[in-house]
Amino acid sequence: MRKVIAAINMTLDGFCDHTAVIADDELHQHYSKLISNAGVLLYGRITYQLMEYWRTVLKNPTGNKPMDDFAVMIDKIPKIVFSRTLKSVDWASSNLSGKGIKEEVLELKQQTGKDILVGSRSLIIQLVELNLVDEFQLCVHPVIVGKGLPLFDKITDRTILKLFKTKTLGSGAIVLYYEPARQ
Repeated sequence: MRKVIAAINMTLDGFCDHTAVIADDELHQHYSKLISNAGVLLYGRITYQLMEYWRTVLKNPTGNKPMDDFAVMIDKIPKIVFSRTLKSVDWASSNLSGKGIKEEVLELKQQTGKDILVGSRSLIIQLVELNLVDEFQLCVHPVIVGKGLPLFDKITDRTILKLFKTKTLGSGAIVLYYEPARQ
């Protein structure tokens, strides 16, 4: 059975803000490796549209190898987008889901292949509530922003996690690897 891995960047004070994190070469290399070990990536509309930026890097490489390599990886991985407002997606490796998140994820978990990555805050929240996340990879950056979208707001049930690994990046960001402590 495929694992569902919730992977996201956040600030030290718990906010998801892509403009606040330290997006250096090492971070791009970290996420390129994560994507290379996954079979599909799940996005909500907002994150999907944000990540479309990498299509421009693919067409016009920056000359920065880790960034350009990340653009290639994010382009190649199949993406499933959940949206109530988008009618279509035009990124060749993307498809708009016609199912609910629970139905889609349960179906994906039963398939053979590499793990399922979830890279959108809204989807992570929904999957936590559905008890469908098998692993969390939270990259906490040494930045305090004081405002924004908290990662785990709107969670209604207590979830106990077990830390099984950490990875410290040169920027001071720490990737915390957790799995739910199933009871």
